[in-house]
Amino acid sequence: MGDGAIDRIEEAQSVARKARPRPARPLISVVAPCFNEADALGPFMAAMTPVLGGADFEYELVFVDDGSTDGTRDKLEHLAAQNSHVKVVIFSRNFGKEAALTAGLDHAKGDAVVVIDTDLQDPPELIRDFVAKWREGVDVVYGKREDRATDTAAKRMTAEGFYQFFNRISAVKIPENTGDFRLMDRRVVDAIKALPERSRFMKGLFAWAGFSSAAVPYARPARAAGSTKFNLWKLWNFAIDGIVSFSTAPLRVWSYIGAVVAFFSFLYASFIIMLTVITGVDVPGYASLIVLILFFGSVQMISVGVLGEYISRLFIEVKRRPIYIVDDVIGEDAPSQ
Repeated sequence: MGDGAIDRIEEAQSVARKARPRPARPLISVVAPCFNEADALGPFMAAMTPVLGGADFEYELVFVDDGSTDGTRDKLEHLAAQNSHVKVVIFSRNFGKEAALTAGLDHAKGDAVVVIDTDLQDPPELIRDFVAKWREGVDVVYGKREDRATDTAAKRMTAEGFYQFFNRISAVKIPENTGDFRLMDRRVVDAIKALPERSRFMKGLFAWAGFSSAAVPYARPARAAGSTKFNLWKLWNFAIDGIVSFSTAPLRVWSYIGAVVAFFSFLYASFIIMLTVITGVDVPGYASLIVLILFFGSVQMISVGVLGEYISRLFIEVKRRPIYIVDDVIGEDAPSQ
């Protein structure tokens, strides 16, 4: 790791040690990543306007268009033209949700930042509860999904398995049944912004930053419009990114697997020697040899694959490409107080 990266990490840690009082009338930034969400933007704004408009805080809405190919960009530009509270960050192409969240945090100016999806599966009315807990002194307030009846049984089961497995092998613990829906104090946001990695698993970064936190439980409703952009393959790769980014256990486990395989290989070799001495048969058979060759070849391929996952992350990091590229920013002069 270079000196610049170390300096940024130390900067993040120093930010984490600085306390900050809550302003009397704060600015709350609401960050909403969008990818082909043209149908969802209307219901989203209809739900957000009464929540934010009558609140005892100022607000800005920071939309990040992650390279949408439908009418999302046009609708966001129209919103920015009609509403002075709206800011739109437009990517040059699709960089992924983690990059969109990063861009939202980079462009948010608020004393606290709320991250929310536009599909209304995260109830906007909870934002006021988040702000109330933040005013009590909590730095991170996150929504906890206590009722996920709208998700399929397979999704609930795989999500639970991922959280349990991740928390078992990683020193950074992610609260179970939580997504990106949360409020973060400005010093938490500044700490996350100082982190240098390109391969970003935001749930892990949110947890890594630490600070005081509290949960607000809610029942997760069905999607208001549009369709999810995550399929099984994308969710699988997302889980791999999280595990590789926050744990070295997949690397370490192969030392133990190697020791176990070597032990059983020694036992099998001893058996062959004894069989040869007793019966005079020195070749156990073609089938046995094929099975052993395939078994050890599979073990080696899996271990190389795990090693490749970590090397690929190093490859991405050393190139130091930007996390995202902005095509345009609309509404940069949204109210800051």
